[in-house]
Amino acid sequence: MLSWVVDRPAPVDSMPLRRIERQAPTPGPGQVRVRVSCCGVCRTDLHLIEGDLQPRHHLVTPGHEVVGVVDALGSEAHRFAIGDRIGVAWLAGTDGTCAQCRRGRENLCDVPRFTGWDLDGGYADQCLVDETFAYRLPAELSDEQAAPLLCAGIIGYRALQRSDVQPGQALGLYGFGGSAHLTAQIALHLGIRVHVLSRGQHNRDLARQLNVDSVGPSDGSPPEPLDAAILFAPAGDLVPVALRALTPGGTLAVAGIWLSDIPPLEYETELFHERTLRSVTANTRADGEQFLNLAARFGVRATTVAYPMAQAGEALADLAHGRFGGAAVLHNPTP
Repeated sequence: MLSWVVDRPAPVDSMPLRRIERQAPTPGPGQVRVRVSCCGVCRTDLHLIEGDLQPRHHLVTPGHEVVGVVDALGSEAHRFAIGDRIGVAWLAGTDGTCAQCRRGRENLCDVPRFTGWDLDGGYADQCLVDETFAYRLPAELSDEQAAPLLCAGIIGYRALQRSDVQPGQALGLYGFGGSAHLTAQIALHLGIRVHVLSRGQHNRDLARQLNVDSVGPSDGSPPEPLDAAILFAPAGDLVPVALRALTPGGTLAVAGIWLSDIPPLEYETELFHERTLRSVTANTRADGEQFLNLAARFGVRATTVAYPMAQAGEALADLAHGRFGGAAVLHNPTP
């Protein structure tokens, strides 16, 4: 099979991905093999190939928004059948026994495993997944539509929960790419006023198409105090900007796995009056199931840009340079 791998992390424009021929993986106990139809392109993949996140092993295959069909079963794998369409997401495994897992917080597991970082992901013809960490996908969603939901959508949903925003309140979204444009749709359906602050013209245009309540530059001021905000852009210098925009008692949730350095905060203007700054770390499987059900119920749709799997490097470069709004999705040719 063909598979993209990270050889030596480097700036995206130097094309650090390499496509190689590999033997198709054999599923172990409790695993299934997926013939990949589509794989979304996530900003975390970009951080991986550029070295902001160090690869967990040499020649790792990125990609953790995977849609495909089960084509092989390992021993003790009984949840799916050959031919079932499933999704493979970021969280690939936990120990199930640590204190965090026992408390139902598997996203904070002491020894988690992640698709496309610890385990080879979906920038390939085939990949493996522990069947208990795979998702059945709503029939209403095409493969291309489903792919971005498996990370961008799920993480955005957890960030929305972590922000503590309530119906009738005002939410600020800083950065408006693949994750934020899905989160905005859920928030609007829940009766939340959504204010988008983004530097990219493509992203601001997309926000207007979704009929959010206002659109402005990422360092601008929203038209009303925010009850909550989510920072999707990996820009630490926006943390104090967003905190200043919060009403007393408001919460800023930081959604990315990687963030540039946060400048010193001024207590009186940015944290006082019980403003809260909190991170978002991965997701639980319950988050994923809840989000996929809501996405089907509300008719959430990803704005996607399709690329052939052979153009994974170009898709990542276009993401890095803001050449599209929404989410890029890699397609494998139909076998």
